[in-house]
Amino acid sequence: MCGRYALTATPDEILEFLSVIEIDDFPRRYNIAPTQPILLVMATDRQVPGSNLPARQAVLARWGFLPGWVKDPKEFPLLINARAETAIGKASFRAAMRHRRVLIPATGFYEWHRPQKDEGGKAQAYYIRPKQGGLIAFAGLMETWSSADGSEVDTAAILTTRANRLVGTIHDRMPVVIDPQAFSRWLDCKTQEPRDVADLMTPAQEDLFEMIPVSDRVNKVANMGPEIQVPVMPVVSPKSAPPEKGDGQLSLF
Repeated sequence: MCGRYALTATPDEILEFLSVIEIDDFPRRYNIAPTQPILLVMATDRQVPGSNLPARQAVLARWGFLPGWVKDPKEFPLLINARAETAIGKASFRAAMRHRRVLIPATGFYEWHRPQKDEGGKAQAYYIRPKQGGLIAFAGLMETWSSADGSEVDTAAILTTRANRLVGTIHDRMPVVIDPQAFSRWLDCKTQEPRDVADLMTPAQEDLFEMIPVSDRVNKVANMGPEIQVPVMPVVSPKSAPPEKGDGQLSLF
């Protein structure tokens, strides 16, 4: 699950990280929530001057995926995430997995540790960010939905996978993070079929992230400032990470 994230990098930093041809100015966003506009990066039919690589374009889309065949969005559930394990075969995401894979830049995401019934208390929010700072890119899917009156809305979802050992101490899912060296493969929907990029949809490396307990201010969409990322003493401590076995990842079963 990924229900909130942050993008506090500057446009210049995003341009450099994702090799986008151009990008409009936009404010730092500390608490991005479903149904809000989010920044996506996609491949285009144009080529980067002096190379055979496709140029990348930044676009805005509604966070909440709508398949093209949906008649009435009010009667369709809000799809903010797509499970990497099943997206290739699901009717809602099958076409986007084949034709409209995107990257979603972020500087971190939020997750909640919900106490067991016998522990009592409320959920503890954590801000999960790269240890070294900087940007990451979530794997995403995009679909353009057309209404009966002919208007169009670009929509998107973030792909999730099983949590690595760190995130698994508070939750069993995490966003799929695409390594910069694999950006071109992920965005290449012309020669790379979904099965060809399945190996990219795996949990992030164990040493990529750190988790910072933050206040429940992040629960309210109206709170959009940097104060929601100020560390606090956790009201609920994460459980200990399980001993590493096999590939070192938690099982969903």
